[in-house]
Amino acid sequence: MADSDYYEFGVAHGRKYTLEHLWLQVLDVKKADSQIKIGLSEFVRAEYGDIVRVILTKPEDDTEFKSEDSDADEDDVNQDDDAATPMTSGDEVGLDDLLLTVTTEHDKLLINAPFPCKIVSLNGDIEDNPDLVNDDAYADGWCVIVQPHEFDP
Repeated sequence: MADSDYYEFGVAHGRKYTLEHLWLQVLDVKKADSQIKIGLSEFVRAEYGDIVRVILTKPEDDTEFKSEDSDADEDDVNQDDDAATPMTSGDEVGLDDLLLTVTTEHDKLLINAPFPCKIVSLNGDIEDNPDLVNDDAYADGWCVIVQPHEFDP
């Protein structure tokens, strides 16, 4: 294999990781009701290619995000946007509810919430500039800050 077939990725310390390739960072471990910052691990980019789109939405029906053709063009992506309801601060997200839709060079990922929570803050910058996730996944590329209802740090 050529060197270009490999992508090195980092794992940040002080975080927990989910099987859906999310990282979780407890923002204030001393508080009983601490908030958690959530982002995509660098493994997503290593496994699926560069991230080309991140959508922070709460759709009526997640089948609206499924595509028969993994090479969907930009018009198809825009149709998905029209069918989704943007998440806002204060929204409740249940266990396994859709949290993020991520489009990469090679695939589209539907990533569910790892625990029930309330949205505190959204990083809308990653919707406008997904390269933030590609270039700095563990800092500027964070996705959401949540207040968990059930979480054991």
